[in-house]
Amino acid sequence: MTAVAPERVEAVSGVGVLDKASLLLEVMERGPASLAELVARTGLKRPTVYRLATALERLRLVARDRRGRFVLGPRLGDMAVEAGRDRLVDAAGPVLRALRDCMGVSARLYRRHGDLRVCVAAASGSGTGEDVPLGAAMPMTSGSAAQALVAWESPESLYLSLRGARYTAATLACVRRQGWAQTVGTHEWETVSVAAPVRGPGNRVVAAVCVSGPVSRLTPSPGREHGAVVIDAAVRLGAGLAR
Repeated sequence: MTAVAPERVEAVSGVGVLDKASLLLEVMERGPASLAELVARTGLKRPTVYRLATALERLRLVARDRRGRFVLGPRLGDMAVEAGRDRLVDAAGPVLRALRDCMGVSARLYRRHGDLRVCVAAASGSGTGEDVPLGAAMPMTSGSAAQALVAWESPESLYLSLRGARYTAATLACVRRQGWAQTVGTHEWETVSVAAPVRGPGNRVVAAVCVSGPVSRLTPSPGREHGAVVIDAAVRLGAGLAR
């Protein structure tokens, strides 16, 4: 195993504990990291890393994936929304409102944070029978947005994502082929949804656009009726990131 050179803890803020916490977040920004990996990459002592990482986890600035590794937490997405500095979130507003007005249902943008998908932008439709507020975090084990976020992952990541999921590898293969994911229903009171991936630099999936509403508005198989419209919205958002 190749050793990873520890990074220096520079006194950026002048407050030691903040600089160390910031360094941990920088490591997680590059991807999931175990406690041992955080220790190796930061050069900090193991008790210090554990104390800071678990404190950040309690604040929802850090979360855990299914393998117990530390990842950036959902609260960071909340902060990005509030700060208004996120280009994708800024661009999402008009696109989501157009979807809502065109289809008469709620439209939302989700990002993945570890084992959770977080609503980072929304345009809620009236009379849709649901309310998913900004910052709401939901498990990645179900829902069309979750499928759109994981379908294009590497085989190893897909294997881990499928543990405990309500969707299957065959479902995700269908999502990749069609370009959209859906949840279906048969009764008028049921909520159904359609989602499509938003791609950033390097064609990497960075978010998912999702519309959801009652069967009476979206039909029992909403992907066939509305998949192309949702894909178009996701493509427009992704194109904005490339500018």
